[in-house]
Amino acid sequence: MRVFVTGASGWIGSAVVPDLIGAGREVVGLARSDASADALAQAGVTVVRGSLDDLDVLRSASASADGVIHLAFNHELAFEGGDFRGAADADRRAVEAMGEALAGSDKPFVLASGTPAQPGRAATERDGHEIAPGAADNSALAGPAARMATAEYTLSLASRGVRSSVVRLPRTNHGEGDEGFIATLVRTARDKGVAGYYGDGSNRWPAVHRLDSARMFRVALEDAPAGSTLHAVADEGVALRDIAEVIGRHLDVPVVSVPPEEAAGHFGWLTMVLSSDQPASSALTRELTGWQPTQPGLLDDLGKGHYFRTPSL
Repeated sequence: MRVFVTGASGWIGSAVVPDLIGAGREVVGLARSDASADALAQAGVTVVRGSLDDLDVLRSASASADGVIHLAFNHELAFEGGDFRGAADADRRAVEAMGEALAGSDKPFVLASGTPAQPGRAATERDGHEIAPGAADNSALAGPAARMATAEYTLSLASRGVRSSVVRLPRTNHGEGDEGFIATLVRTARDKGVAGYYGDGSNRWPAVHRLDSARMFRVALEDAPAGSTLHAVADEGVALRDIAEVIGRHLDVPVVSVPPEEAAGHFGWLTMVLSSDQPASSALTRELTGWQPTQPGLLDDLGKGHYFRTPSL
């Protein structure tokens, strides 16, 4: 099976690729830079040069593959450049191009997305489908809503002869080498001299080890029914205070509450993620696919100490 993977050299992609190759799959990876191309080639991947803006490249690579896993997203434009909507629009065009190339083939197309927030309870695979597939064309939509519309568009490809599925990832895909939300909290605690948590610390993050989420993408590629929404969630919800306590213990700094009115000054951009309770369940996914996480949970992984190593000079 020949699998085209976008974002193959990223944090999740660099776990998905060896999982696929280990299962005997041939991987074709999209690479924007020389560094990414070299890393993919060394991993045994056939390299296709291009970006999400190169729609003809995406169409061609998708059409010649037996399945597609779409992990890439322009995080530089969305976060460093401050244009999340622009990044979401580029992603939508890329998904449409790949979807068109796969239409009528019954080949799998797997999209990476995020678990939704559902006030008062853990979000399930049935939640978060309120936005219509075509809503991304509405220029008034915020970037995150436009991305949700793209996920719904991906699911709608099932009616056009594509075995499409969406794998929703939790807020934290942890593991050694992670530079995401948890690493940011550790850096903030080191810089501020305290391990802070938002408000009373009761808000929860769902989490999964990236090796478990990588396997979920292969499960979706191989077995997910057309139109499936899957949750790659291991920890349904880890309280922010519990995370802060592990960070405080390892850095030997006080663990403190950061009042909501002071959160932006303390946590910066991460405040928007910390300020809501976002647990998510994967019960339906496990029942449908048989996927079970086997790697350490977030607190156990955090306790191993690799998040607290300082670079050697």
